[in-house]
Amino acid sequence: MELSDLQTFAAVARTGGITRAAEILNTVQSNVTQRIKALEAEIGTALFERHSRGMTLTGAGQRLLPYAERMAALSREAVLAARDDGEPNGSLMIGSMETTAAVRLPTRLADFHRRFPAVSLSLRTAPTAELVAGVLDGTLDGAFVAGPIDHPDLTGMVAFEEELVLVTARRFESLPALRAATIASGPTALMFRAGCTYRQRLEQVFNAFGWPAAARIELGTLDGMIGCVAAGMGVALLPRAVVTRHEMSGSIGLHTLDPSYAQVETLFVHRRAGHRSSALSAFMEGLGCRDRDIAA
Repeated sequence: MELSDLQTFAAVARTGGITRAAEILNTVQSNVTQRIKALEAEIGTALFERHSRGMTLTGAGQRLLPYAERMAALSREAVLAARDDGEPNGSLMIGSMETTAAVRLPTRLADFHRRFPAVSLSLRTAPTAELVAGVLDGTLDGAFVAGPIDHPDLTGMVAFEEELVLVTARRFESLPALRAATIASGPTALMFRAGCTYRQRLEQVFNAFGWPAAARIELGTLDGMIGCVAAGMGVALLPRAVVTRHEMSGSIGLHTLDPSYAQVETLFVHRRAGHRSSALSAFMEGLGCRDRDIAA
């Protein structure tokens, strides 16, 4: 089984089609098609279902994909290990929740780039569940996620401690005022997409307040969410550090919650096994924390 065939298979699986996979792999469509057919012939079963909207994985393809991604990640890691002479250089792919990227990371990323200009640093924002998956499959070297995280293949450190607050339109001076002014089912919950830990916490808050049937609206950006809250569209649950300046400007109101809902640790996680590059080690040292057991 050729590694290049597995890499091609994974690219088609991620993009859902031959054309886009060929673009990502910088090759022609016929080469992608040939490699997929060869891999299916070697395994002895179809890996994709072909239809007018593209290609989707069969059951066999779904079972193969994690192995293909792990082998590709191990191949990349082997190259990096061979090139790593102890001086931080090469690529470093870091993941982060959007809220952390907006407030906690700009000065730290700037300082890291200033100290290690030979490192090609990239940042990807996504919900915690997606970030954890990226670290596990090797597409991310490490990621800032909301704790707790309990996975045998991950280790990491507590990078920041956050206080989550309920964010409302400015006219609501208190939580009792919010509850008195809303319909029985509760205000609309403004949330990031599935996989966001803050979304799960907001669900818990709404259940505790007796609003399990409240409407939910997903929003894709932090600025969009704060703008919709200020306009009176609904309420959100966000770190106080993210929204304090907006409160000071008078556009929103912040409401303190019970610590069981409000306190959350932001962890920096990475794979427990395998080669830790000099670039990743330097980045972690810059956070000023040491690895510890992050299991829940």
